[in-house]
Amino acid sequence: MNTNSNTYTIIYASVMVIIVAFLLAFVSGALKETQDENVRLDKKKQILTSLNVNYEGEDAAALYDKYVKEELIINYAGDVVEETGAFDLDVKAENDKVLEERNLAVFVCEVDGESKYVLPIRGAGLWGPIWGYIALDADKNTVYGTYFSHQGETPGLGAEIAKPKFSNAFKSKKIKNAAGEFVSIAIVKPGKTDDTKDYVDGISGGTITSQGVDAMLMDGLGQYVNFLNK
Repeated sequence: MNTNSNTYTIIYASVMVIIVAFLLAFVSGALKETQDENVRLDKKKQILTSLNVNYEGEDAAALYDKYVKEELIINYAGDVVEETGAFDLDVKAENDKVLEERNLAVFVCEVDGESKYVLPIRGAGLWGPIWGYIALDADKNTVYGTYFSHQGETPGLGAEIAKPKFSNAFKSKKIKNAAGEFVSIAIVKPGKTDDTKDYVDGISGGTITSQGVDAMLMDGLGQYVNFLNK
């Protein structure tokens, strides 16, 4: 075959594409189990962070098993549907359902002999999804710790929600008012206040992302109202 012909070029390119595609598929399949395990481990680290547990230099999986005692799936009424499976619950898929039909994840934990409840929440920032974990004390009202992250918020602006300076500000805040009614926690512009509920300063220059966190807290924690009141 004439190696300078168009036919040869097309055949050669096609064969190379097939070979490369096969190799990529093979590598992806071979690494899938490791990739999936890394995703699970990262999720465990996120939950540990919300519990203020330092896992650096430690076996995060072992620490998760130490602190997380139960992984419950509950319904909107606050009743336990399953006593396992919360870790693998697809929060995004559940959020697409009608509120009353959702299954919700609750991680029952124990830190220094005291019960904590970790609740996953999910929302929308400026450029994509944002999510987090809120750890509550045994009273199901006082914030013990938080973790927030994002998919593509602007570095130095909205992406600051993932920094400890922002998440640490939530500690000891209440999600209920004096009457015991759920009101969430407000995210306000720096220097502003909110007389109706506890509040945290938003991100300077990250107004839309801050508003996204505010909505995520209200909607995400709001779906747990019946559980919080039990």
